[in-house]
Amino acid sequence: MNDQTFRPTIYLKDKCPFCMKIRIFLLESGLRDSVEVKDFTPGTDAEQQIRGEVGPHLEKVSFPAAQVAPGEYLADSDGIIARLAQGVGVDPAQMPVLKAYLEGPFQSLMTLFRENMELKKQQQA
Repeated sequence: MNDQTFRPTIYLKDKCPFCMKIRIFLLESGLRDSVEVKDFTPGTDAEQQIRGEVGPHLEKVSFPAAQVAPGEYLADSDGIIARLAQGVGVDPAQMPVLKAYLEGPFQSLMTLFRENMELKKQQQA
């Protein structure tokens, strides 16, 4: 496989807010058809297969994950978006749908997540 025929592969978990960020970026940037997306639902055989596929390439398997170049894997939504955006010369900060998601539902989900983690920490103390 050479770089001219390579298509990035994006691994996305169902109902994951970070994965939704990638989905929105791919659609709004027009890149959806230029990447291979491998979706999975947690707890399925597809998840185990994908974990086996990306596991040897990442220090810690988390999702979203992507093979952005031959042999080069990332497991950070911001890093994946930055790398893909750089390749086509788009600015994610100028994407209104992505911006609305990040400032609205995503921000709310992250606040709830942090609050939940703090409550768990207090409960264990």
